[in-house]
Amino acid sequence: MLLHIIARGKIGRSPEAELTDRYLKRISWPTKVSELPDRGGTLPEAASNAVTVVLDERGKPLSSMDFAKKLEGWRDTGRREARFLIGAADGHDEALKADADLLLSFGPATWPHMMARAMLAEQLFRATSILANHPYHREG
Repeated sequence: MLLHIIARGKIGRSPEAELTDRYLKRISWPTKVSELPDRGGTLPEAASNAVTVVLDERGKPLSSMDFAKKLEGWRDTGRREARFLIGAADGHDEALKADADLLLSFGPATWPHMMARAMLAEQLFRATSILANHPYHREG
């Protein structure tokens, strides 16, 4: 299953970009990052049977284990792509949120899009590591 981060805003060359890339390179699953302008632009075409996750501060917070279980379920039911949408300063429009399969939150705080991208990349690495029984994640 392709893990596809679709983010508004350009991350450029920055410490956050380096951190994001560091985690994405460690993931054994296929990954892709698409950048959109802060406003406008169109979402990349989704693979058939894709799942859409919208990052939103009012979304559902998941533990790393629960996030891994979500990925596992999607993978095991034949989802070809998991799309993770990160908004710009104004967030996402209501229609996009309403169509999402999951609204995901990293807590009630608002995070800059560059930080959210690095945090998502880390959680994707952690989740795939959990599913591979890799010792990166420690419980308790």
